[in-house]
Amino acid sequence: MNLDFAQIVPYIPFILNGIKVTLQVTLFSVVLGFLWGSVLALIKISNIRLLKALAVGYTSIFRGTPLILQLTLVYFATPQLTGYNISQFEAAVLTFALNSAAYISETIRAGILAVDKGQWEAAKSLGVPYRKMMTDIIFPQAVKNILPALVNESIALLKESALVSTIGLADLMQNANIVKGTTFRYFEPYLLAGFSYYVMVMLLTWVARVLERRMRRSD
Repeated sequence: MNLDFAQIVPYIPFILNGIKVTLQVTLFSVVLGFLWGSVLALIKISNIRLLKALAVGYTSIFRGTPLILQLTLVYFATPQLTGYNISQFEAAVLTFALNSAAYISETIRAGILAVDKGQWEAAKSLGVPYRKMMTDIIFPQAVKNILPALVNESIALLKESALVSTIGLADLMQNANIVKGTTFRYFEPYLLAGFSYYVMVMLLTWVARVLERRMRRSD
């Protein structure tokens, strides 16, 4: 085997510097995706047919087309359609947030509908307004039930964030690509990038387990 990690040692800090961008894209996308996904979920369980149809159509489009196609369209088509010169980072966050919201909305919708009907009836019998009932009673229980699914979506986003290298954003994957082109070593920089992704995923999984245990204790 022709492996020589010594050649990429000087570039290790440069590769690892991309972790910051990877985490930023993931964090912003998860937060925005959760907020927009929550709105979509509430629309889907509402009685407004037009909005429900639009929300279902939105979900169908973003779940039925490749993420890399969505990213490419947002980055390259936005300037053409709107005249706004969107940055690589903005395109990445916007695309991943919109895509993630489509999946999260279905998860949240299922979580809300899974809450015991007795909770709904008790709140209604006490005269609790719908908005307060959702924010204080139903929604917190739904989120607690779907926490593992939300974590899985976050992990998927973290790994899929490597696609931003296709539009030149200097994330972990893109920096590994640059080192590959500079040193003409393929295995070593990609192995380092792969190990870094693995560590981040394991840390996120551990944090989620700790959070889940604490939420169970609070029951």
